[in-house]
Amino acid sequence: MPDDPAGLVTGPDGQRRCWWQGQDALYRAYHDDEWGRPVASDRTLFEKLSLEGFQAGLSWLTILKKRETFKRAFAGFEIEAVARFGPEDVERLLQDPGIVRHRGKIEAVIANAGRARELQAEVGSLAAFVWSFEPEPEDRPARLDRATLGALAQTAESKALSKALKSRGWRFVGPTTCYAFMQAMGLVNDHLEDCCMREVVEAERAQFTRPRATVESN
Repeated sequence: MPDDPAGLVTGPDGQRRCWWQGQDALYRAYHDDEWGRPVASDRTLFEKLSLEGFQAGLSWLTILKKRETFKRAFAGFEIEAVARFGPEDVERLLQDPGIVRHRGKIEAVIANAGRARELQAEVGSLAAFVWSFEPEPEDRPARLDRATLGALAQTAESKALSKALKSRGWRFVGPTTCYAFMQAMGLVNDHLEDCCMREVVEAERAQFTRPRATVESN
C-alpha cells in the first residue's frame, strides 16, 4: 500500500517511488531504469508495443519476468526478422512455455512487424511516427498524484495513436495499451510528484532529440 494518498512507497533504500512497483526488486529496477525514459530505437519501441499487447488481461510484472524469453522467441524483436516469421514459427511459439501462448497475440506481433516496416517506409522510422503523438506540455496535468494518474488510462493522444495504428492494420493496440506504451517509452513522464525518479526522467526528456519523419508521407 502507498505510504500516503499521493501514491508513494518508500523502498529499502529509503527512496520514495510510485506505488505500483511495490517491493519487487525486478519491478523496482524497471521503474528506476526504464519506465518513462525517452526511447528512439525502433526495435525497442516495437518490443514494447508487442509486450504491451501480450500483457492484455495480465499484469506487467508477469510479462516482465518472461521478457528475456520473449526476446529469444521473437528474434530480439528485430522488426525485419519477425516480419519474416511464418506458420511454422507460430506453431513453435505456441509450444514455448516461457512466453504467453496465445495464438492471436503471437500472430498479431508477426503481422505488426510487417506493418512496422511499412511505417518505416512511410515516414522513415517507427520512432518518428510514434513521437508525433507526444502530448503538448499544456495538455498534461499540472500535478501528478495517484488519483490523477488513475484517470489517465487513456488520453486523446493515445486514442489518436491507437486509431492511426489500427487504420494501418496493427492489432492489439487499443488506446489503453497505447497509453501504457507512451508512459513506458517516455512520451509522457508519469512518475508521481516527489517520486525519486521524476526529475531524473524529466531531465532526460529535456535533453532528448525527438525523432522526425525523414520521408514525405502521402
